[in-house]
Amino acid sequence: MVQFINNLIQNEFWATLVMSFVPLIELKGGIMFARGVGMDFFVSLLFAYVGSTVAFTLVYFLLKPVLALLKKVKWFNTFALKIECYFKQKADETLAKQQQNGKGKAFSDTFIKQLGVFVFVAIPLPMTGVWTGTAVAVFLNLKFKEVILPVALGNLVAGVIISVLAEICIAFWSLKSLDYILYGLFALALILLVVVIVKIARQKTEKDGE
Repeated sequence: MVQFINNLIQNEFWATLVMSFVPLIELKGGIMFARGVGMDFFVSLLFAYVGSTVAFTLVYFLLKPVLALLKKVKWFNTFALKIECYFKQKADETLAKQQQNGKGKAFSDTFIKQLGVFVFVAIPLPMTGVWTGTAVAVFLNLKFKEVILPVALGNLVAGVIISVLAEICIAFWSLKSLDYILYGLFALALILLVVVIVKIARQKTEKDGE
């Protein structure tokens, strides 16, 4: 997988940036690829971090306008509403979790929302990361300047965790082990994509409840 991607793009730095930008693959895949082709620990972290963080601005400014546009198109209206409801639900769950953790403490609503976004992005699990974390921030109605720090710091923490895990794999097995992990990430991304589409398709909207 590492060699295939490297041959396809023919530049390991651009390949890392591109892979890190792709939803579901993001930082995790970018770092595994970069280390797999022998890039330095800090260089691979830097390029994967930049590639994945760039997506933040795109998602923040385009998500709601694109959904608003799709809702005006007859064939996409229902699905756009379901996507909107899906991310609203994610935002509500994230906010509720942080409110519970901060119960009795004098935190502002904005700080609690920012903390929720930070934690969501920082934990490098399937379906967490910059793309989904920024979408959650959008539906938490956070301003752009309020989202920059939690997303940037959360993504950095996730990047360090993944980089350390990559080093452990190399130390205990070999660089080849990262190739297998990449195969697994791509397979998992496809499975998750199907799962998310099905989940969104089954999502109930306010229109359905009328």
